[in-house]
Amino acid sequence: MTDAPPTPRRTALDARHRALGATMTDFAGWDMPLRYGSERDEHTAVRTRAGLFDLSHMGEISLIGPRAGDALDHALVGRLSALAVGRARYTMICDDEGGILDDLIVYRLGDEEFLVVANAANAQVVLDALTERADGFEATVRDDRDAYALLAVQGPESPGILKRLTDADLDGLKYYAGLPGTVAGVPALIARTGYTGEDGFELFLAPDDAERVWEALTEAGAPVGLVPCGLSCRDTLRLEAGMPLYGHELTTDTTPFDAGLGRVVKFDKPGDFVGRAALEAASRQADTVTPRTLVGLIASGRRVPRAGYAVVAADGSPIGQVTSGAPSPTLGKPIAMAYVDPQYAGPGTEGVFVDIRGTREPYEVVALPFYKRGR
Repeated sequence: MTDAPPTPRRTALDARHRALGATMTDFAGWDMPLRYGSERDEHTAVRTRAGLFDLSHMGEISLIGPRAGDALDHALVGRLSALAVGRARYTMICDDEGGILDDLIVYRLGDEEFLVVANAANAQVVLDALTERADGFEATVRDDRDAYALLAVQGPESPGILKRLTDADLDGLKYYAGLPGTVAGVPALIARTGYTGEDGFELFLAPDDAERVWEALTEAGAPVGLVPCGLSCRDTLRLEAGMPLYGHELTTDTTPFDAGLGRVVKFDKPGDFVGRAALEAASRQADTVTPRTLVGLIASGRRVPRAGYAVVAADGSPIGQVTSGAPSPTLGKPIAMAYVDPQYAGPGTEGVFVDIRGTREPYEVVALPFYKRGR
């Protein structure tokens, strides 16, 4: 007799999602809204107006103490001790072999306080690693996953919507920065971050306040066409924006250099950090032997590539693999990200195909991202 699978966790907004008719799905152990209606319409709303997301499945971990910054410098590949209060940074946590355990956003909330936001599927792995790696530092690692709900309002209308509900200085809030304030009368960390390629904000607040803020954002955004959005359009939005997804572009089998993100690794920071030797070797290898390169692919036809499909040359020989693929509502064509051999990585390279169930479909190689705001 096998054990029954665990019941997915529900966010503080679960009843609201169901009342809105959302299609729910089990994602990383959470019952989350996949879509409310048309994922294409939700995607288009974010690109042209605004969308509202529940991201409360993400994993928040706090590090507090006189040497919290030093602990993060040791645990992660970036130099977080140099982060100014009120700013955020994209970084990664790697294993001893340089493989990526997760990509993270770290916010510095005070001189001795940092907030690490991990992907839902990796939150426990990150928590365990940070707890182990902070040992010996004057820093406390605290699991704050139950302390926060996380909402995101994304799209060109999002600043105007949020301004109706807060006195915080949004005009002075830079990209990858955050400040404490109130939204709809409740305390929140207001961060100018997101995963859509659009301007927008992520709001960290108490779970008990989530429904109140959701309702206020919905009301404030109604005149400009804000709609609730699920995980499905979040994936197509990030794909168009060329943003990597853990488990697809990033895995324990890839280093930051493999993913073209070697810039996040800071070898010049003081002290040692986990994975340093392996990453130094990966950096040297990247300087001499170009590994498979992450590129964008745009379909000539209508068939959609999926993760795991082989990228092949004209003679059928394998030259790479698709990591993410979907129809692009903005481009009107199927798109994909793929790791390919370097001789096929140049934009405009001809003779590149994706093997879709035995048929070689032609693709155009393009530089990432597919879509950039204002371009």
